[in-house]
Amino acid sequence: MKYPLIALVIAVSGCASLPPPPPSDVRPVGQSQLAPKAAAQCIGSKWANSSGQVVYMQYMLANDQAFDVYVPGQQPPSGAAAIVRQGASGSGSSVGFRGTDSNAASAISQCP
Repeated sequence: MKYPLIALVIAVSGCASLPPPPPSDVRPVGQSQLAPKAAAQCIGSKWANSSGQVVYMQYMLANDQAFDVYVPGQQPPSGAAAIVRQGASGSGSSVGFRGTDSNAASAISQCP
């Protein structure tokens, strides 16, 4: 009786360590060599400095693997945002954009 329970715990804990996939309404923007947290902070600081407005950064997964960075003037949970996830190879970041603000999307590329 112990073995099925152990297998279930191992399977559940393995799934919990994967970063969440980006939502279906996210357009891919590109890859960054920066870790997800550094890429998210870079995007947030560029938007905040250029707009003079508050930028919200939301942790989506522990261990700094996934972040949503909201466009200035937008608020969680459904505003326009940069979607930063850990890269598929485990290094760098995959960056996408949810929303229609083309100026904000182009600013993301400034954080290689």
